Amino acid sequence: MDTTEHCVVLCTCPEGVHAETLATALVEQKLAACVNLVPGIHSIYRWQGAVERATEVLLIIKTRRERLEALEAGIRALHPYQVPEIVALPVTAGFVPYLQWLNESL
Repeated sequence: MDTTEHCVVLCTCPEGVHAETLATALVEQKLAACVNLVPGIHSIYRWQGAVERATEVLLIIKTRRERLEALEAGIRALHPYQVPEIVALPVTAGFVPYLQWLNESL
């Protein structure tokens, strides 16, 4: 199986209902096969010239590269941030039955 067709997308959200709502919508719309929500991420970043700090939830989104454009549109439509983090990482190897399940879930 060619694993280069799969990717993991990272996206942070503010704590609260935003992350759960976004993750559910992405899976329901078949833009993601699975979204892991990792709470308690402490982010330090530069925004509009100032160093900011926030406690966020990290979404680890599993999808296929062909879904990235639609996934980005889905995130942007529901995300409360003006510039949400959307970073896609290629999958270079993976357990074939899992990747098959991922394909079937999208």
